[in-house]
Amino acid sequence: MAKSSGRSMSRRALGRRGTVTVIEDHVSRSYTRNAKIAFWVVAIVVGLLAATVLADKWHPILALILGGAIGAGVALPIAAVIAIWPVLRVIVWWLPEILAAFELVAGFVLLAQHTTLPVRLAVIAALAVPFAFPKVRYVFMKTAWCFISRHRLRTCFAEFIIGNNRASLPFILWARPTLVGESVWLWLRPGLAMSDLEGRLEQIAAACWADKVTVERASQSNSALVRIDISRRDALTGRVVSPLTDEITGADDIQPSTLVLDTGTGGLDLDDVTDAVVLDTKNTTKNGRPDTGNGRKPGFVRDAVTVPAAHGAEDISDYID
Repeated sequence: MAKSSGRSMSRRALGRRGTVTVIEDHVSRSYTRNAKIAFWVVAIVVGLLAATVLADKWHPILALILGGAIGAGVALPIAAVIAIWPVLRVIVWWLPEILAAFELVAGFVLLAQHTTLPVRLAVIAALAVPFAFPKVRYVFMKTAWCFISRHRLRTCFAEFIIGNNRASLPFILWARPTLVGESVWLWLRPGLAMSDLEGRLEQIAAACWADKVTVERASQSNSALVRIDISRRDALTGRVVSPLTDEITGADDIQPSTLVLDTGTGGLDLDDVTDAVVLDTKNTTKNGRPDTGNGRKPGFVRDAVTVPAAHGAEDISDYID
């Protein structure tokens, strides 16, 4: 008995481990209950309205029967949509990928039916050649990361929102690539606020396979609309090529390790200044300005400092009054 019971328990355990749950039991029960409520509410309301309209031409009992049939016919599709909405929601989430896969398979089938092998190989090569360029791959990967981030956010929200029965999943509206990652817009549903997301930024970043994540309001008038910025790289760590090095003679021979800034002198090198007249510090007023002798404020002190003109430069001493 002990052996048989142990085997049966192990089989049940293996059966539980081998199953894959698509829709949780409590979610399925909740939507089934909502579908029943919606069916009876819609059937009664539509049935009474239809019976009131039909009672003007037909017998009230016949109008009531026809109204009930019309109400049931209208309420049944609505209740069915509510009952299977968890499955429809998953299909809506994966709709871009489903359409892309369907178009890829359907296009290849049509190409195989109406063309020969050399033509098919040429078409495939023409579609694959652009991916040899880094810019094309860069744009493609940034777009792909937008779709990946949407799914990762849903998985993360399902863990700490639905798993704790706190609120409903937010609506993920759209996503666009940025220079360092992606920006995703969310519409928060009742029971969820932006502060709930701010306390779990590290978990969201880990779920999105990103470096860090920030969240902020996307609307000044509606706190339900928020934006999540996903950063996958640091834009400040890249190397920027400066055009100033082209102006240095022999810049191609200079190595980055030899560019050392000498700050020991602390002054300018004025060895080329050979003819200079220094202002006498005695000919100054009390406020530290040079005394011109006529009581006027000095505007420009002529011949205060005479600097020889550079090579090829114009002598401007004749223009000074």
